[in-house]
Amino acid sequence: MTTSSVALPRPTHHGSTAVTGLVIAVASALAFSSSGPFVKPLLDGGWSLGAVLVVRMGLAALLLSPALIRAVRRQPGFLRRHGLLILAFGVTAVAGCQVFYFAAMQRMPVAVALLIQYIAPVLLVIAVWARTRRAPSKLVIVGSVVAMAGLVLVVDISGARFDLLGTLFALCAAVCAAAYFVIAGRAGDDLPPLALAAGGLLTGTAVMGVLIVTGVLPFAAPAITVSMLGLEVPGILPLLWVGGVATTLGYALGVIAVPLIGSRLASFVGLSEVLFALGFAWLLLGEAPAPVQFVGGALILAGVVLVRLDADGPAEPRTETASVPVVPAP
Repeated sequence: MTTSSVALPRPTHHGSTAVTGLVIAVASALAFSSSGPFVKPLLDGGWSLGAVLVVRMGLAALLLSPALIRAVRRQPGFLRRHGLLILAFGVTAVAGCQVFYFAAMQRMPVAVALLIQYIAPVLLVIAVWARTRRAPSKLVIVGSVVAMAGLVLVVDISGARFDLLGTLFALCAAVCAAAYFVIAGRAGDDLPPLALAAGGLLTGTAVMGVLIVTGVLPFAAPAITVSMLGLEVPGILPLLWVGGVATTLGYALGVIAVPLIGSRLASFVGLSEVLFALGFAWLLLGEAPAPVQFVGGALILAGVVLVRLDADGPAEPRTETASVPVVPAP
């Protein structure tokens, strides 16, 4: 028996796998979107941002930690091989996104900071263009423009003011958000997605703890009651939801979805978080969206569809070399 190197087609993610990935990505965006409306009453009631974030990340890290422990036990040298990637995920995708976004929010309107952070999908398109020297397709370009136009309408930046330092903070948040999708795309059998999420959340919690201990972020967690759906409830209840459900499911489902559908499409699907957040704010806080925001939502969805259509279009065949046994004829 001899061996011969032949080109075998590399598997691609289509059909049921892609649909499953899209559903999981949308569920991740839905989970993440509930955080804001639940956190807002806490911040209004005297909780500091540092306190909210460290509890939110810490609780999610605790719930997902069994996945990391299991990966370390099953794979000798797991932390040696993947430790730097996990640390990068925690510093950028977990802590960086939060710290830079809220730092920007303190210097400029929330809508403007949110808009700049959510240019992450466009940053990914540009990064791939620069790395491969191949221009994106017309569908991707049009989809990006349509989605960004919809985002502008949804976040409503009319009359907003710009601040240079705040803009830089928001751009850093956008880069960190892009890093989330890039690093999550590296997850797989060797680096289980849930282990990546758990390790990143543990790292993010540690970073937040250092910022609080050093006085960079204040810590205040008074015992308060907040109004939710017309009911007065202890402040700890919405925080338990944010940490135990919104953050845990958001990161867990997100890192599972990205390898299934790719970083670029996942980043555009992530824009739906803004739409879901409007719905939660309407349901829980009585903040009804304006008609123009519904138009913006439709444009965001149209942009996602256009990017998704490009994923279904023809692509260059990708092959990899494999050794296949060849049995000589008798």
